[in-house]
Amino acid sequence: MAAEEINKLPTLPPYPQMILSAIEALNESNGSNKTSISKYIESKYGHLPAGHTTLLSHHLNRMKETGELVFWKNNYMKHDPNAPPRRGRGRPPKPKVPMPGGSDSSLARPRGRPPKDPSASPKPVKPKVATGSGKPRGRPRKMARPSGGISGTATTTATVTGTGRGRGRPPKVKPQFHEMSVEH
Repeated sequence: MAAEEINKLPTLPPYPQMILSAIEALNESNGSNKTSISKYIESKYGHLPAGHTTLLSHHLNRMKETGELVFWKNNYMKHDPNAPPRRGRGRPPKPKVPMPGGSDSSLARPRGRPPKDPSASPKPVKPKVATGSGKPRGRPRKMARPSGGISGTATTTATVTGTGRGRGRPPKVKPQFHEMSVEH
């Protein structure tokens, strides 16, 4: 029993209480940063747990989210209810306009095109009127390739490529060498 009492660390107050007392004691006009709060707690309470910096960061973030502390320019300060709210960088958000009293958000129209009414009478079908030119509109259809293989019609791709140029870059023309007899 005596050994347990010697190894037992003195009980520390909760971290939020230590943080608030540190900010009050430091009493800086622009608030206190994390290192100054940590140094004050270390000097006042002495033996701290091994994960002190992690615990301090966790509790500072939690107190910032709940509104107990205000974080401004890398400093923490107590929330003052009489102080005007500080604006961050950038353009402020648009104020939200309240909806008119008669409308309810649950009665809003669903997204997308409304379904057709099955009880409605179908629209009368209009007959198509022919245009004066007699030609169909738009780009003409692609002509089908002639079929027939090798023994097909005379206008195959072989005759077209034979008279005109082939596809791609033409092959390089190699000069022909003539045999010459050299006599000594």
